[in-house]
Amino acid sequence: MTLNLMKLGVGIESVQHLLEVQSRRLEGMTTQGVAPQLKHLTRHMPRRQKELLNGGSIYWVIKGVILVRQKLIGFKPTKRQNGEAACAILYEPEHTRTEPKKIRGFQGWRYLPRDKTPPDLDNSSQGENGLPVEMAQELRSLGLL
Repeated sequence: MTLNLMKLGVGIESVQHLLEVQSRRLEGMTTQGVAPQLKHLTRHMPRRQKELLNGGSIYWVIKGVILVRQKLIGFKPTKRQNGEAACAILYEPEHTRTEPKKIRGFQGWRYLPRDKTPPDLDNSSQGENGLPVEMAQELRSLGLL
C-alpha cells in the first residue's frame, strides 16, 4: 500500500515561493561542493518507511491548503547543527501541482493515506471552477470561494 506525508510549508507564501526556496537550497549545495539533494529535517524517523517509499510523496500545505507534492526517495538518520539527532526526509526536485485541498493546522508532519490525497492537476494549471490555482487560492482566502 502506498502512503504519503503531509508537511506544512512554514514561511512559504505560494507554490512559486516554495520553488524559489528549494532552488536556492540546491544552488547553495552545489556552490559548497555538496551533492544537491532536497531534504527536510524532522525530529522523528517515520515508522512506515516501506509504505512511504512505495510511490509516496510529500504533500506541501501552503497557507492551510495542499497545493503541490514531491516524490519521496528516502529517509536518512542525521544530526542538526546543534548536534541533536534528526531524520532527513529526502525528496525529488520535481513538483506536481495538485487540486487545492483545505487542511486544518497541525505540527510536524502527518501520514496522508492515498484515498485522502487531492488529485494532480493537469498541465493547464486549472484548479477548482476552472480558475487558475493561484487565483482560486486568493479567492478562497478572501472567503469568496
